[in-house]
Amino acid sequence: MASEDEISLLVIVVDVNPIWWGQQVQRDPQFTLSKCLDAVMVMANSHLVMARTNKLAIVASHCQESHFLYPSKHWKAGDVAGDDPSSGSCDGKYELLSVANDLIVEEMKNLMGRTQVKGHQTDTLLAGSLAKALCYIHRVSKNLEAGQEMKSRILVVKAAEDCALQYMNFMNVIFAAQKQNVLIDACVLHSDSGLLQQACDITGGLYLKIPQKTALAQYLLWVFLPDVDQRSQLVLPPPAHVDYRAACFCHRNLIEIGYVCSVCLSIFCNFSPICTTCETAFKIPLPQMIKPKKKKLKAN
Repeated sequence: MASEDEISLLVIVVDVNPIWWGQQVQRDPQFTLSKCLDAVMVMANSHLVMARTNKLAIVASHCQESHFLYPSKHWKAGDVAGDDPSSGSCDGKYELLSVANDLIVEEMKNLMGRTQVKGHQTDTLLAGSLAKALCYIHRVSKNLEAGQEMKSRILVVKAAEDCALQYMNFMNVIFAAQKQNVLIDACVLHSDSGLLQQACDITGGLYLKIPQKTALAQYLLWVFLPDVDQRSQLVLPPPAHVDYRAACFCHRNLIEIGYVCSVCLSIFCNFSPICTTCETAFKIPLPQMIKPKKKKLKAN
């Protein structure tokens, strides 16, 4: 069991890509972004009430920005998600949950209200959202009091497809999380994510592609609400197969065999005498020319 001074910080990164969610409504009108956020808030509320020292943060991963839904800019400097706010209760509801839910809804409306999708770049900025989550975890860890310990983890609720252009940034975030002992979980709503499979396997988190989207709240509470210590006592879904193929830097395609730059470790599917990343020119050893032997003249 965790001690009373141990803090459990959960950062939830929600994929709110408006293009994907607009297409999702056409595929399945019963599962919308609003219902997804309801399920996320159910898990967030459950995490907060499990212990008084539990902390929470929610980041919306958009195709244009990464935005904190909770805690938001309305919080005073120095406040940390999970502290008791000074606002009153509403109809007997626990004050902390009431304030958190209202802030999440308000910030989500503001984010979608200023969304103007232009151009062809409509991929979710997931790597940037994860980096933002790691920065928040680092900031909270710096504000701990003497004798306090903190366990932190990130839960990614993934909707849209993977973006191969973010491969390098994504891998850097994964290794940074591993170095900080931050566990990354992934709850995938649609197609499998090779990048998140690697993130969960490297950091020791859980990866789950849910078979039924309308049961999102049940999967979040069953699989992802328990912390690392509690998971060893539960029967959870078996680990998924991890696709460790790397994406080439030239075409962003997943490859099994390629060429690696010996200077910057960039990966290419085709050989190039000059690395396009660090512009290193490689000296290619040419086969030696074998001089033909002179024929000896026979004496008569």
